[in-house]
Amino acid sequence: MEVWPGNAYPLGATYDGGGTNFALFSEVAERVELCLFDDDPDGEDGALAETRVELTEVDAHVWHCYLPSAQPGQRYGYRVHGPWAPEHGQRCNPSKLLLDPYAKATWREIDWDPSLFAYTFGDEESRNDDDSAAHMTLGVVVNPFYDWEGDRAPRTPYTDTVVYEAHVKGLTMLHPDVPEELRGTYAGLAHPAVVEHLRKLGVTAIELMPVHQFVQDDSLLDKGLRNYWGYNTLGFFAPHAEYSAGARDLEDPSARGLQVQEFKSMVKAMHLAGIEVILDVVYNHTAEGNHLGPTLS
Repeated sequence: MEVWPGNAYPLGATYDGGGTNFALFSEVAERVELCLFDDDPDGEDGALAETRVELTEVDAHVWHCYLPSAQPGQRYGYRVHGPWAPEHGQRCNPSKLLLDPYAKATWREIDWDPSLFAYTFGDEESRNDDDSAAHMTLGVVVNPFYDWEGDRAPRTPYTDTVVYEAHVKGLTMLHPDVPEELRGTYAGLAHPAVVEHLRKLGVTAIELMPVHQFVQDDSLLDKGLRNYWGYNTLGFFAPHAEYSAGARDLEDPSARGLQVQEFKSMVKAMHLAGIEVILDVVYNHTAEGNHLGPTLS
């Protein structure tokens, strides 16, 4: 595989029309591997075939490279080698596949396998070296090019602003005029019936409850439930894939990353109707929780 030095900025995976630049910040890393995944199963655990690329370029704690062969839809993660000193808050363990915190799209949900944790259950001081790749959410390289068709944010003066707080699923899941296959999705939110309803109410801005990629709590899954509110963020820069009508099929390679395009189309539809889009986000609510939570990013 051809590997070029690339750039330290911007962080994340950035496709430029030819290849993709990868950049990851870490102050403690001693070695970083970019892990690329393809569709061929690799081993009895059903894990995808993995190719590891050593990142040798480092600028101001940013590890980076450029891969001419990496195209939109490419799934990836990182393995970070470095100090294991839990007493100092350092828990580098290359057996734990990490999601790029700047990933713009994700693929698959975690399944709460014990390998996702840094320690063995029952012994918080232990080190768990089981590989977590087969159970982890992966980042997806996305195509950033999109036809906004001259879109402009309405920028309604605050004195004239009427904010409507809404939930992507809650607003659309039971709407009789939204096609069933679009209910609970960004596309459903952009449906003319929903947009017209907001316009009739005199709404000038819709504030969406968490739409960033979040994790389903294991305590809820054990009860056959799902996390409705979304305050359990895994990827702050990635639209939640479950809310995308186009990205739900994990087996379809062409569906990877479609949640980004669908989200942009929703924003464009709202702007066209004179409605601004505000995102509700709480940065201290993360999927890892504390030091006893899973190692995900």
